[in-house]
Amino acid sequence: MSNRKSPRILALANQKGGVGKTTTAVNLSTALAAVGKQVLLIDIDAQGNASTGLGLTPEDRAETSYDMLVGDTKMAETIHNTAIPGLSLCPASADLSGVDLEIFDQPRRTHRLADALNATDSDGNTVAGRYDYIMIDCPPSLSLVTINAMTAADAVLVPLQCEFYALEGLTQLTKTIQMVKNTLNPSLEIQGIVLTMYDARNRLSAQVAEDVRAYMGKTVYKTVIPRNVRISEAPSHGKPALLYDHACAGSQAYIQLASELLRRERDLIAA
Repeated sequence: MSNRKSPRILALANQKGGVGKTTTAVNLSTALAAVGKQVLLIDIDAQGNASTGLGLTPEDRAETSYDMLVGDTKMAETIHNTAIPGLSLCPASADLSGVDLEIFDQPRRTHRLADALNATDSDGNTVAGRYDYIMIDCPPSLSLVTINAMTAADAVLVPLQCEFYALEGLTQLTKTIQMVKNTLNPSLEIQGIVLTMYDARNRLSAQVAEDVRAYMGKTVYKTVIPRNVRISEAPSHGKPALLYDHACAGSQAYIQLASELLRRERDLIAA
């Protein structure tokens, strides 16, 4: 059996915590699966919130992305099905908090994730070849683990909270992306910037959105993710917001974001 065409691999990254990165990873992955895409979400954040948000308890994570990165386990052995048809999960564990030190002096330390995705089985197939989209939920730091994600990815999707220091953090992140592009992954690009936690009642949110759009132009998605209580509640139930409350404003925003992302991808292919 021959490999499928290569998937589109997106790393969701922002070195600032609490910006809606994991929420975006979980709900965007769910929305893409809902329209018929085969999606793999790789959780490489030691907090493991994406794994919890998809209903996988720590006790259920026998093999994780940590085991894959240190070379103890093949990627295929870490993958779980989820309650969402078409969405698979490579879960995280707390052991990831020390993985930078464990792989620092190892061969191809920046390519561990890429190598795991592209390793072939006895039939010549790769794990990556099973999917249309692979989403990587990065830790909130510019660590060796994050660099592994950017090295494996085609592009970086940046969730950006509508708060005062947003542009300052974005500048630092874009420098890291450029560094990885220059030294490890020449094809890496910023796929898009998603404005999160937008509060229409707050003038600061509108000002930040305006400033980011002026600075980054069309890279910024038109869809914005609002502050929404139902989005915040969903992870405690082990469900994406799209399953917890499909009709809430947050869920509808992620559905719109998925549609906009797919349009961008089609335009990219057409170009």
